Amino acid sequence: MSNVSGDSSCASNVRERGRGTVVGVPKRCWCGEAIVAKNLKSESNPCRRNFRCGYATAKKLMNDDHVFKWVDEALLDEVESFSVQTVKLQMEMEIEKKMQMELEKELFERVEDAKSELKARMKVISRLLSDCLL
Repeated sequence: MSNVSGDSSCASNVRERGRGTVVGVPKRCWCGEAIVAKNLKSESNPCRRNFRCGYATAKKLMNDDHVFKWVDEALLDEVESFSVQTVKLQMEMEIEKKMQMELEKELFERVEDAKSELKARMKVISRLLSDCLL
């Protein structure tokens, strides 16, 4: 998880912790506690919203291993994730459309073959009938 102790644009303030990085909007902290949304009240980030572990918030822990993520960064992660999912779905739809077109083509060919075979049989049957009637 990334902990931030100030301005998020400063890379030296962002630390990757041993519990892993949270992608998107966090649901629960690694410790099992719910996530709360809070406004930061520091001079460098006044009123900036963040997601934080409820336990760490209640205990006022700083620079710990508990979840901390800026709301704007979390939402940007979510948008990027949806973009990736959209591209994947579009590719899957294109593949399915190609498969459907191939199936339709194969079915059309089979129907045409069956139609031709029935026409040929009808000719044979009509010849046999005409020979019998004569």
